Amino acid sequence: MANSDRWEDEDTFWRTNYRTRPYASASNDYEFYQPGYRYGFDAANRYPDKSWDEVESDLSRSWNTYEHRGKSTWEQMKASVRDAWDRVTGRHRVGAR
Repeated sequence: MANSDRWEDEDTFWRTNYRTRPYASASNDYEFYQPGYRYGFDAANRYPDKSWDEVESDLSRSWNTYEHRGKSTWEQMKASVRDAWDRVTGRHRVGAR
């Protein structure tokens, strides 16, 4: 399962690698994507026995109450959430939807 069980370790990884992701825009810095990565990390650790397809709709509905979301929308963050989910669960889908 998880590559890391500490958000700090994942934060370091994403801070270094976010620009290589297919959804990353040159106009957005790491802080823009960080809420998505953290949400995906938290969700993957909260639902370790579930698949993305089983939790995506719940995660989408809960995004607006997520404390770290800032001003971002689910549609803006969905790809980074999925990327972090895949990394934590061991599924590496480079090119998330």
